[in-house]
This record gives sequence, C-alpha cells and structure tokens, in this order.
Amino acid sequence: MTRAHAQVIRAVFLFKQAGQNELGESYDGTEFGSLSQRFPIDLEKLVMLNRDRDAIMLQEVGGVSGLSDLLKSNLDRGINSNEDELLKRRDLFGANTYPRKKRKSIWRFVFEACRDLTLVILMVAAAISLSLGMATEGVKDGWYDGGSIFFAVFLVIFVTATSDYRQSLQFQHLNEEKQNIQVEVIRGGKRIGTSIFDLVVGDVVPLKIGDQVPADGVLISGHSLAIDESSMTGESKIVHKDQKAPMLMSGCKVADGYGSMLVIGVGTNTEWGMLMANLSEDIGEETPLQVRLNGVATLIGVVGLSVAGVVLAVLWLRYFTGHSNNPDGTTEFVAGTTGAKQGFMGAIRIFTIAVTIVVVAVPEGLPLAVTLTLAYSMRKMMRDKALVRRLSSCETMGSATTICSDKTGTLTLNKMTVVEVYLSERKLNPCDNTGLMASNVASLLIEGIAQNTAGAVFLPEDGGAAEVTGSPTEKAILSWGLKIGMDINDLRSKSSVLCVLPFNSVKKCGGVAVQVSDDYVHIHWKGAAEIVLASCGSWLSIDGSIHPMSSDKYNELKRSIDGMAMSSLRCIAFAYCPWELRMVPKEDLDKWQLPEDNLILLGMVGIKDPCRPGVRDAVQLCSAAGVKVRMVTGDNVETAKAIALECGILNANDAASETIVIEGKVFREMSETAREEVADKITVMG
Repeated sequence: MTRAHAQVIRAVFLFKQAGQNELGESYDGTEFGSLSQRFPIDLEKLVMLNRDRDAIMLQEVGGVSGLSDLLKSNLDRGINSNEDELLKRRDLFGANTYPRKKRKSIWRFVFEACRDLTLVILMVAAAISLSLGMATEGVKDGWYDGGSIFFAVFLVIFVTATSDYRQSLQFQHLNEEKQNIQVEVIRGGKRIGTSIFDLVVGDVVPLKIGDQVPADGVLISGHSLAIDESSMTGESKIVHKDQKAPMLMSGCKVADGYGSMLVIGVGTNTEWGMLMANLSEDIGEETPLQVRLNGVATLIGVVGLSVAGVVLAVLWLRYFTGHSNNPDGTTEFVAGTTGAKQGFMGAIRIFTIAVTIVVVAVPEGLPLAVTLTLAYSMRKMMRDKALVRRLSSCETMGSATTICSDKTGTLTLNKMTVVEVYLSERKLNPCDNTGLMASNVASLLIEGIAQNTAGAVFLPEDGGAAEVTGSPTEKAILSWGLKIGMDINDLRSKSSVLCVLPFNSVKKCGGVAVQVSDDYVHIHWKGAAEIVLASCGSWLSIDGSIHPMSSDKYNELKRSIDGMAMSSLRCIAFAYCPWELRMVPKEDLDKWQLPEDNLILLGMVGIKDPCRPGVRDAVQLCSAAGVKVRMVTGDNVETAKAIALECGILNANDAASETIVIEGKVFREMSETAREEVADKITVMG
C-alpha cells in the first residue's frame, strides 16, 4: 500500500510538472509536449508496470479498460491505422526493435583465416626459407621458395576470408527476414497482418495456440489461455493467464487457448528486447573436417620438426668435426683454419636444408585444395537455392544420411481448401450445395463453424470480398462456411459463448458451449474426424432427423474418413449435443468440463493442402543419393528417440557414421531430453 501511494503521489507531480514545462520538440520535429498531453501516461510508468507486473498499479489506472483509455486505444477496434498516428506512438513509446550487434569486418575474417594451424606452420617456414634463401643465394634468386609458399598461403586466406564475409552479409539479411515475423493486429476494427517490428503501444493483438507473444502486454480477454514462460523465467511450468494474472511477456509462447492482449511495452523496454540485444549467434564451433585437418597439420609439424632437428644436429656435428667435404674433396671446416664468416655461412647452408625438410613435409597445397573444393561446393549449393554461411558447412551437409522434415508449409504449400464434404449419409457435390440440407441442419452446422473457431471474418463496409484470418485450417473452414450462407457477425450477436475448450494437439479437438435460448445450450465440437466420430452416439441426417449410431453406420463413416486420408486430405468432423442451461455451473465456467460423450455427428469435411512444386523430384533425388527423407507430423514432437530408432542409429553398430539433418521447426519442438538423445548425430537446418 505504501508503494502504491508513493506511485500515486509521483504521478500527480509528473502531471503537474508536465503542465508547467515548456513544449519541447523531438528529433523529427514532432512536438513532444503535445504527445505527452495526448497520452496521460508516460513511458516511465509503462516500463515500471511491465517490469514489476504490479496488479495494484494496473488497478490504479482503472484496469485494462482504464489503461486503454490512457493509451487512446479501443479494446474492440484497436487504434487508428493512420501512419501519422503510428509514427507518433513510436516516437513517444519506442519501436518494437532492438539494437543489432555490429557485424564483423573483413579484417576479422582475415584474422580468423590466419589462425589455421597449417597456415601458421607454412608462414613460419616461408619466412625462414625466404630470409635464408636471400642470404645464401642472393635477393634475385633466393626468394623463389619462400615467396611461392607465401603466395599460396595468401591465396588461401583471401579465398576463405572473402567467401565467409560475403556469406555473413547474406546471412545478416536472411536473419532480418527470419526475425521479421508476421503477426495479426486489430486496427480500426479490422484484423490485418503486419510485421512484428511495426507493433506500437496501444495495439490490440489476437493470440492463439502456437503464437509467440510479440510484445509486453495486458490480457484483455481469453479462453483457457496458457503461456509457456520458460524462455524468460527458466521454469517449465505452464502459466495460466486470466484477469487475476493478466500480464504477458514478449518472447513467450502460447501453449493453449486463445485471447487478445493490449500492447503496453515494445522493443528494448521489454525484458525480451534487452535479452535479444545482448545475444550473439555465432558459436565458432569447428567442423569435423577442420578438426581432422588441424590434427594432420599438428602431426606433420611435429614429425617434420623432429626429423629436421635430427638432421640439423647430425649435419652440424659432421660439419664442425671435419667429417664433411667440399665437391673437390677438401674438408669443409677445419678448426683454427676456416674463417669465421665461411664457417657461419656453412652452418647457415645446413640450417637451410633442415628448413627445406619442414617446408617439404607440410603440404602447402592441402589447405588451398580444400578451400577451393568447398568454395565450389558452396557455389553449387547456392545455385540450388541452399544458402550456406561458412565454407565448412558444405562438408557438414555432405555427410548427411537422413533428413527429418515437417510436412505443413515445407512439403506442402500451407494453403488449405475444403474439397470434400460428407453430411452423414451422402457426399455434397459441389461442396457448397446447400439445397439438399434441411434448414435446421444448415443452421447447426453454421453455428458450430462460427462459434467454435479462433479465426475471424472481416466484412468490408463497401461490400467487397470478405477477408478471413486465422490458421490455415480455420481459414479453409470459415471460407467454406461463408459459401454455405454463414453470417458470422449476426450469429455471434444472437448468442453468447459460455465456455470454450480451445483446440490442442493432445485432445485433437476443441469445443464451445453456446447459449441459444433461456433454457438450452448447444455444445459444439470440432476436431480430427476419427476422434470426434468415436465420441458420437447418433448422427443427424440431411433431412434433419436424428438416428442412433449403429456399427454398420460407424464403419461406413470410418471408410469415408479412410478414403479422404488416402487422398491426402485432412479430415475434420463437426458434432454437437444439446444441454439444459440449468445443468451449467454458475461459477468457474472456465473449469467446466464440456460433455464429450453421446454427441450428434453433423458432418465431415476433407481439406486439401497441395504439395509444393518440386517436392517429389527432390525426395527422389535424395533417395537416389542414399539420403533417407523422413516426414515428421504432428504439432508437438515430444521425443527424438522415435526418430532416431526409425532412422536406425541408436541401436546400430555404425551409429557414429550416421548424421541426421532435422528441420529447425522440428528441432525447436523437441524436449531437452529428446535433443540430448541425438545431439552428436544431428545437424539443424533452417
């Protein structure tokens, strides 16, 4: 309470000071004072509310509705999409970006290339060979050996450094595109897609399962909304969000449910922004080929130096003891007779022989050959639209024996459309042929589509085409609902939602309880066809009559589902059950377990996600090259052990020779235990 009172007093003085201060101007000429007067809450208080996540402070400003009024935002329609309005909000509250680390210069890449052990040995040997050669044979003829070695070393450094530098520039642009996530935001009452970098304080952002929270915010409304905050807090426990715990942190993932949030913090004013600004992406890990080459260079260096040292000692011993002769048969060195200069030059000539042994032992052409080979491989991979960051990546990818890929959006286009519809006993042809349906069948089906969804439909006031937003599956179903006469705004205004069980990958279905009258509630279910069918005790015929689910009818419907599955269609079923309002609990509706037995089957749809062009040829090419392609399906890959067992690497004798390439999406969905199972055998792609 003391802290709350202190904040109130501080806010009063801030408002008083703001009224007394002269108007200042920001860097772009926007009047900062006028902006502060437009928004009766300052950035400092918003940052404090974000970081402390203080519910008392939130109540001081009137809760979520009061905070939206201070931010000049509407909880239903969002903010104005006018560019001037967005620019003013960015000027005052900041942009949803964070400082990037300065990229490495070309000289940094040159320095890293010079640190190669083989090249270091060659440069030392070249320097000694160059100096001794010019000392013994003269400048005109003595620079050939050392100069040629230096030229080969500099050529390797130039090719490696320039290739890595160019790829780093391309990857910087690629990372910017990767981080430029498209999110949905409500502006002017319309759901639009925008970049995560364009979010501003005051935006209203819808959230659904699988989304990443794009900025710090306060929950407006939600149904069974659960957030995975492990990326920020380190705790693996899922946190449920409601009006008692409404604060949302950017960077966290929506684990279950859906809802909407009011953005109150962006960019470096959030903990996620400060964390990302301090992260470095380059780990500098050596590849297997680099490790082996360094080992070979070390071995060659040790052996070459050892042999050269022995030869040098033996030849010097023979020379200074008078056991070596000139070409004319005379003794090269005679103690007390041979001059100091002549003796010194003879010793230098012997030392040159030892250096020559070291130079000959170290293969100066090996680094150049490896570099040119990898550079050629990199260019060839780029022609195949495979961008690699470092030359060594070509060697790593070249050892792959198995590729694990996600299906949706990778092997397919992720553009789903309803192509088959079964209404209990018959197939509709075309899919939007509603003339055969009884009115109560159509109304129940449309009611289930409109209410049991996390998507949205925007109908332009000028009468243009409807805009459907949501997941690809939701968009396909909503688009089909519009074709059969669904008016989603009218339906939602005539009924009220009592309880929502959002779709999740565990249950593979989702439900909603809708009050349709003073006495009755309709509980609609939608999900995987085989799951929903197993819960149905009866079915609704196309003429509106209800029939019990016999074993013959169940098998008939099961064959229809199998037929759609064999045609590579995603099968979704709709069912409902009537419920009396008096049986609905009066309190804690969010904890009410919706009835999911003895449902009435309404119908089934088959959704097609077309295969991406070129996938068939790519899979055949991988198979011909001896690379196995594994498709990993499902929204949550709990363990990689099944993947490893199917690839035959956990129990195989030659397990160490297997390398699995796993798509980045699949890797991120694995648990930590699963990653450790095959950590030494996988390469993450994308």
